[in-house]
Amino acid sequence: MNDTTTQCVLFPGFFKKAVVAMFDWDRGSSDGGAILLKAVDGRLKLTQRLAECLLEWRKPGRIAHELVELFRQRVFAIACGYPDSNDAARLAEDPVHKMLVGRDPVAGAALASQPTLSRFENGVSQKTLFRMGEALADTVIERHRKRLRGKARRITIDLDPTEDPAYGQQQLSFFNGHYDSNCYLPVCGFLSFDQEPDQFLFTAVLRPGNAPDRRGAIGILNRVLARLRKAFPKARFFVRLDGGFAGPEIFDFLDDQTDVKYAVGMAKNAVLLRRSKKLLRKARRLSRETGETAHFFGECRYAAKTWSHKRRVVIKAEVVRHPGREAKDNPRFVVTNLTQTPKWIYKTAYCGRGEIENRIKELHYGLEIGRTSCTSFWANQLRVFMTAAAYVLMQELRLRARRTSCSRAQVWTLRERLLKIGAHVVVSARRIVLHLPSSFPFLDSWNRIALGLGARAG
Repeated sequence: MNDTTTQCVLFPGFFKKAVVAMFDWDRGSSDGGAILLKAVDGRLKLTQRLAECLLEWRKPGRIAHELVELFRQRVFAIACGYPDSNDAARLAEDPVHKMLVGRDPVAGAALASQPTLSRFENGVSQKTLFRMGEALADTVIERHRKRLRGKARRITIDLDPTEDPAYGQQQLSFFNGHYDSNCYLPVCGFLSFDQEPDQFLFTAVLRPGNAPDRRGAIGILNRVLARLRKAFPKARFFVRLDGGFAGPEIFDFLDDQTDVKYAVGMAKNAVLLRRSKKLLRKARRLSRETGETAHFFGECRYAAKTWSHKRRVVIKAEVVRHPGREAKDNPRFVVTNLTQTPKWIYKTAYCGRGEIENRIKELHYGLEIGRTSCTSFWANQLRVFMTAAAYVLMQELRLRARRTSCSRAQVWTLRERLLKIGAHVVVSARRIVLHLPSSFPFLDSWNRIALGLGARAG
């Protein structure tokens, strides 16, 4: 009863006949559908471009795994639901994962072990990671330039921080009062084009746990705007940020960009609360009459002491009611240079950034971006970039699935429907054959995506 590594189990009384489950399929894999990821990566050349940023520091005569193989091993494993380096022990002889890094699925040497991967992660430098971040953004922007033929009219840029709880004494993990935990505070950047519903990740930068939200934001915006202007010369840009980014340096930077509109959340203060008093009184009166949540929109001109000049501030004066609770004032403020009505700016332009929360949930719960348990800060940044690369591949897979039942599927659903397919690998002199189940329930979607990625019917 204590033997947990048995290769055979027996179910004697649950079916009409005794059922034996034997784990003896030495050329089998549970990730047969992951060859789609390899096809997606082949089109984007994402892992190749990111791996080219890595500098070899190991002794030439003692190398068993090339850097690009190590990088691909981690990225594809993360996409398939194996976020830890410890998972390498389970996948070392998996034939499909060996194929993904370019090795023969049967005769090829085993994949890298956890110690090898850990040494790899801890061997990167700050300059290497900077180049890798640029390569990630370049690859994403180039992909959508080709897809849209450089003709996007409006590109929205969203930056949003997220909590990454620390596992122990990781370098530069600090206590954050807002999240009430020791953590890192990475910031993620997303792009959306015209009226498309998707937000595409272009960067994920790890930051110390006590970093203010706006740290690094100007550098990220400056670099991505330069690349977007070159790729989409006729586009206009819209930047959305939450209240943590509000600061004079951010506003001055955005005002200097003649082709950029912005909507930035602003924390309430005594002056803004005074400006919203009349609207709040109207909202309270309406809420009492209807017994429901009520809100009114307005605007004012406002400048903090550190600002160079007054700016337009949109006011949402809201009174929230829940059954069995007292009514509660909920005023919100957004600094903007848009010219539309306050209601449109707040509800349509600014609140659209709520979709970014869903993308960040995918990064956390679909790909485990928070597995930053290395002691070194820069090793953890590499882990974040590898997770970001896996997410870019999954987003491209979802983009290719637009005309299928997986067109709006979350990352974990895409993985379950398209990647987690039992496969038996057979290698002959001329080809490799993956035997997949004919009863696979998402066969039509899988075939459509495969053909869209360059496969041929045969």
